[in-house]
Amino acid sequence: MTDPQDPIFSVPEGLDRLRAVMARLRDPAGGCPWDVEQSFATIAPYTIEEAYEVADAIARADMADLKGELGDLLFQSVFHARMAEEAGAFDLDDVVATVTDKMIARHPHVFGGQSRDKSAAQQTADWEAEKARERAARRDTGALDGVALALPALMRAEKLQKRAARVGFDWPDAARVLDKIAEESAELAEARESQDPTRTAEEMGDLLFSLVNLARHLGVDPETALRAANDKFVRRFGAVESTLAAAGTRPEEASLAEMDAAWDAAKRSERGE
Repeated sequence: MTDPQDPIFSVPEGLDRLRAVMARLRDPAGGCPWDVEQSFATIAPYTIEEAYEVADAIARADMADLKGELGDLLFQSVFHARMAEEAGAFDLDDVVATVTDKMIARHPHVFGGQSRDKSAAQQTADWEAEKARERAARRDTGALDGVALALPALMRAEKLQKRAARVGFDWPDAARVLDKIAEESAELAEARESQDPTRTAEEMGDLLFSLVNLARHLGVDPETALRAANDKFVRRFGAVESTLAAAGTRPEEASLAEMDAAWDAAKRSERGE
């Protein structure tokens, strides 16, 4: 149970109290042993997980859950900032000041003298140009410098391809990408026949990379498309399980032909056939 006399409750609600909570948790003398033991590296996976949980709440349109998940993600930022403060690197105020200055610099049409009469495409181009200037200031000289290693593979592949496309390294149209996919598929088949697992994995990666390239050329977000495909598979397989259950059986007891028939029925039902 919480102690209403604890000095933490005298700190004003909001970010100040959250910072105070974080400082107490990290206090070597009286804090939480688990929190005290953590580092940037050990906390990073939780930060990524919380970001995905925010996205999940948004996908489910659950505002109550989103409020909680955004709080969890905010706590991750406060956690990292506290560890940086302890190391003498920066603190939460520095984090807030940095992102504030960045947003002002990247929106000269809002905070500067540039015209606001721009299309969304032109604003996106200006945004990317400003980011390129920031990378140059950091002395990131390569076109692909700064694309985070920890991004999901599909998302990172798309970002790498977009960066390369900006300097002219890109297929001219989707038709050429389709040719590349056919080429990579044939190479994957050859690798499979060779029974070389290393080569097979490499060719599988090349094929996936080419599929991301096709999605980009078609204007499809590959991460969103795959999420939708995952959801569709879950939905249809659930229908298969329901069909089998109505017949008094389970997937592990049914034949592949029976499951295929139930799957096809689920597809027809979704299409209103």
